[in-house]
Amino acid sequence: MPDSIFIDKNGNKLRCGYTTGSCAAVTAKAALMMLLSGEDIYNASIITPKGPVYNAEIIDIERCDSSVSCAVVKDGGDDPDITSGSKVYASVALAEESEIVIRGGKGVGVVTKPGLDQPIGEAAINSVPRKMIRENLEEVLGQYGRHNQGLEVTISVPDGEKLAEKTFNPKLGIVGGISILGTTGIVEPMSDQAILDTVRTEIRVKKAEGKEILLVAPGNYGLTFLKQEYGIDENDAVLCSNFVNDTVKIACEEGFSRILFVGHIGKLVKVAGGIGNTHSMYGDHRMEILSGIVDEFTQDLNSNNLRSKLMECVMTDEAVRIINEADLGEKVFPRMATKIKEVMETFSEGKIITEIIVFSNEYTELVSTPDAYAFLDYFRHE
Repeated sequence: MPDSIFIDKNGNKLRCGYTTGSCAAVTAKAALMMLLSGEDIYNASIITPKGPVYNAEIIDIERCDSSVSCAVVKDGGDDPDITSGSKVYASVALAEESEIVIRGGKGVGVVTKPGLDQPIGEAAINSVPRKMIRENLEEVLGQYGRHNQGLEVTISVPDGEKLAEKTFNPKLGIVGGISILGTTGIVEPMSDQAILDTVRTEIRVKKAEGKEILLVAPGNYGLTFLKQEYGIDENDAVLCSNFVNDTVKIACEEGFSRILFVGHIGKLVKVAGGIGNTHSMYGDHRMEILSGIVDEFTQDLNSNNLRSKLMECVMTDEAVRIINEADLGEKVFPRMATKIKEVMETFSEGKIITEIIVFSNEYTELVSTPDAYAFLDYFRHE
């Protein structure tokens, strides 16, 4: 179907794939359908959060007295994905309680550090996949008139522990397997150049529309934050992915003189350290950068202890908590925002005035530069 095809800059058709979250949801749905109907099925489908329908072949069906287990083969499309070809299993059993409980089985990692999508001790099945699983199971239960039926769902990826060695999971404190991920349900194959071509095209469109200020966000979280917190139309923003330096330079080349950049601290703190591409392959150093800013405001022996705590953090949201508990947030985060602004303006060789809004967990504004709201009002009043 057209929605499952990506056209690269050379006109090549690249096939989209499906996330592990989509695999888990469609497999769980199939297992429940077989459990309630008593009949085996070999194909099942779900609507992904982005819209395309995922039609999956169901394999490895196994029945016990009170549960059904089955699997799909993960298809990453034309995107290089280490999980492509792996089997994602779901086992579904009826439960006495009315709750749908989702657990991780073999090959699904367990969270061992704070600041991740799931709390410590939970399976690394992220929020959107959990929502997909629940909604599809509730749909099936409704079809059978069993709205309050409780379920126990176990998601497994037999080769997940081995695959996880090739991911950042061990570093992030996710042990024993891979994470079940995906915010759109779709894996879109895109090269770096294709992303930059898209960024340039979007910036040119904004300029052609007469926009005087360019609104930029690294990803979908930024768009959601803008909409939920400020009521800004998501279409007003250009997505730059990890390409902060390139985006600023492109904006300069296309004639913009003002940018409002809105993003999560996990991305933007890297820019405070001079990093122009925020992908982890080009360098992380988030905690080192934050610790360096903290050092500007601490002179006593406790600073070493605070620095140690920060360096042990996996996620920046946890670092935010530690800095705030040390009563340094009102100094550290404005300084960080100033440094981000200065670095971005350096990327443009002083040709673009940049204002910054940084948010943290649960789409909470953390800090902004002094004129950020004046820039934001431009989009509110259009």
